[in-house]
Amino acid sequence: MIPMSHYLIVSSILFSISLAGIFLNRKNIIIMLMSLELMFLSINFNFIIFGNYLNDLTGQIFVFFILTVVAAESAIGLAIIVVLYRNKQSINVQDIARLKG
Repeated sequence: MIPMSHYLIVSSILFSISLAGIFLNRKNIIIMLMSLELMFLSINFNFIIFGNYLNDLTGQIFVFFILTVVAAESAIGLAIIVVLYRNKQSINVQDIARLKG
């Protein structure tokens, strides 16, 4: 049996990769959204790990709710990116920041 610490190390590595993807890449919004998705998946992985460790299904139920919210967030985010690309012909974060008014 694999100890829980190995799973937590993998989850923390995924979280730190996604955090680096958000902070190091400030140009492309699609990569930022993918990093955000990876962050949510590492959090879901933690819920599953602790739910299995404590023999409780609550963590897995939270995962289903989080996955539905994240899927909706991705769909809305990609729709906004498509509209911005049609209007500005670019998906740079600096171009979007100029829309602040």
